[in-house]
Amino acid sequence: MDDRLVILGSKGGPAIRPGGPNPTSMLLTLGGRHIVIDCGLGVTRGLVETGLSLKDLDLVFITHLHSDHVLELGPLLHTAWTTGLSKPVTVYGPEGTALLWHNFLVSLDFDIRTRIADEGRPDLAGLVIVREYGEGPVLEEGTMIVSALRVDHPPVTDCFALKFVQAGKTVVLSSDTAYFPPLSDFAAGADLLVHEAMLPEGVESIIRRTGNGARLREHLYASHTLAADAGRLATQARVKKLVLNHLIPADDPAFTEADWRQALASVWSGPLVVAQDGLAIPF
Repeated sequence: MDDRLVILGSKGGPAIRPGGPNPTSMLLTLGGRHIVIDCGLGVTRGLVETGLSLKDLDLVFITHLHSDHVLELGPLLHTAWTTGLSKPVTVYGPEGTALLWHNFLVSLDFDIRTRIADEGRPDLAGLVIVREYGEGPVLEEGTMIVSALRVDHPPVTDCFALKFVQAGKTVVLSSDTAYFPPLSDFAAGADLLVHEAMLPEGVESIIRRTGNGARLREHLYASHTLAADAGRLATQARVKKLVLNHLIPADDPAFTEADWRQALASVWSGPLVVAQDGLAIPF
């Protein structure tokens, strides 16, 4: 299969609404590897819809432990197991990922023990290897190199942008972050930069709908990146293609793709993709 990124969930934040997109998850196919990045609600169904057999799960990367990035990690691995997974899957995540996985196994202990005894399945715990990472090198395997950059996503400290390099191709994912200029060096010359994005008008719309007022506004502006700033960073980094993802807002019909493109019109002149669930992006 050709190198591509499939957006499985394009929404920023954990809430879901009728007919709206799913929270964050992606499938990166690179050099023949199938790499799941983040596991928000809907990741399992989204993967199946791409045509990937869950038995072929290979690598999973978690950028940070907010629920819209990890809520379906355990269910994804469990569902792959019930589908016939028989070879190990390695999960890379920040500190706390191993505890998250352990507690999922505890919560499903009855089901797992019952299926092992009744259906002859292998022990699920033995099929999942969790490796916790910090800033710097994460994985070097064959011709693939993965590295991490700590980004600015308060109050979360362990939140990481990820860079995948394989056979001359580079893909960088910002994770959740406020505008963070060091990302331009980290992503320099990348074939694909996937960056979170927020519309200021959309923030006000969200506040009106949720009623959290000034506190929510303060969090969003302290922890996330305006779309225009994502475009500025992509220009500074001279990336070949920019993808806006983890959209805030992503499920408000008052805002369309035209609004996102208009927000970047003066700061980014290269190829631009505005994420949608199920969208496949070749590079």
